[in-house]
Amino acid sequence: MNDAPERLEVVVRGRVQGVAFRWYTQREARRLGLTGWVRNRPDGSVRLVAEGPRAVLDQLWAWLAHGPDRARVDQREQHRGEASGRFTDFTIDG
Repeated sequence: MNDAPERLEVVVRGRVQGVAFRWYTQREARRLGLTGWVRNRPDGSVRLVAEGPRAVLDQLWAWLAHGPDRARVDQREQHRGEASGRFTDFTIDG
């Protein structure tokens, strides 16, 4: 199994702002040991970049299907690529 770090970029749409989505995403990513960031976008969506092993990124991707209790996830889009290795923590950006 390849544990080399990978990069997951996600845009989540639905009721994902005003429901602590970024905070819960940060908490879940840190629990999983991932690095990167999450931020609200002006169009009402949330964008995040996470880096870590593929299997762990898959766990975050699965969690993003529902998010926290008050959220409603209507759509997720993902792009995967090579990790940059430049992150040391998972932060809320903006």
